[in-house]
Amino acid sequence: MDLWEMAIRSLLFILPSYFANATPVLLGGGQPLDAKRKFADGERVFGDGKTVRGFFAGICAAVLVGSIEGLALLGSWLDLYGSAQKYTIAGFLLGSGTMAGDLLGSFIKRRQKIPRGKPSWVMDQLMFLFFAIAFAYPVASHLVSLESVLFLAVLTYFVHIGANVLANRLGLKKVPW
Repeated sequence: MDLWEMAIRSLLFILPSYFANATPVLLGGGQPLDAKRKFADGERVFGDGKTVRGFFAGICAAVLVGSIEGLALLGSWLDLYGSAQKYTIAGFLLGSGTMAGDLLGSFIKRRQKIPRGKPSWVMDQLMFLFFAIAFAYPVASHLVSLESVLFLAVLTYFVHIGANVLANRLGLKKVPW
């Protein structure tokens, strides 16, 4: 597989995760996942930014994107999984991993007393990516190589910055990070 094919296939693989990560900004809000409970250190478990609606909307968005990819790519030279069902399963696993990684990042940031909305490159941009890849690995191991993970880590950095600046300019986020 050449570099361009690896890059395209990696992007198509992670696309459900990117949508899962962005969807809570658009559809989140409501009841916090931690129900405003505090951890043993006296800080909130996750904070107000992690909501039930945002969590499940993120997973649903990933399933939808995975399913659409299955319809669009199945049988083409870019077919990643070979069956529509595997695209949907991959979407679910990528979305679940994305949201779990995002939650863990938030949990760790609260333990480090990093205020809500303050950036942390590893927690904000890489934690969701690595969890998404790990969760999807059972159905996507053939898509995960050192090269693809490195490519996605670099790509995610730029996608994350661009998406946050755009969300800020559109008034969806208070800060551009």
